[in-house]
Amino acid sequence: MTASFDFILNLILDNPFSFWISLGALLLIAEMLGGAGYLLWSGIAAMITALTSLFIPNEWTWQGGIFALLIVITAWGWQRWSRKEQKIAQTSLNQRNKQLIGQRFYLETPLVNGRGNIRIADGSWPICSNKDLPAGARIQVTSVEGITLYVEPC
Repeated sequence: MTASFDFILNLILDNPFSFWISLGALLLIAEMLGGAGYLLWSGIAAMITALTSLFIPNEWTWQGGIFALLIVITAWGWQRWSRKEQKIAQTSLNQRNKQLIGQRFYLETPLVNGRGNIRIADGSWPICSNKDLPAGARIQVTSVEGITLYVEPC
């Protein structure tokens, strides 16, 4: 039993590139089965460590340190990116009217008494402004109340 363990350990020590590639592949396969996201970045860190071990032969302690550092960096970057994406999704998910704030359009019909409608994509939206505007005027959505878009000329 000890002889087979020594053989495997010597095989790994003699071929660090193969070890890191195999570990990366196993982590990526496990990620496909689970889908939480963390193993993806660990697998990528293992693959990058494999490349560094191929081009810059280091001792195992250095390779392990590189792998650990890459896991921390990639996990931190993923967490930061996903937090930003989650914040964007929470603010506008299923609220198409909020997504229109800041966008600019041209009026197809004039605003009379500060009121009118505008066609955006496949929908018609009631709009309200402080002043009457002619057809063709460029407007910007400044706020939303219910389904009414509040606009001002720009």
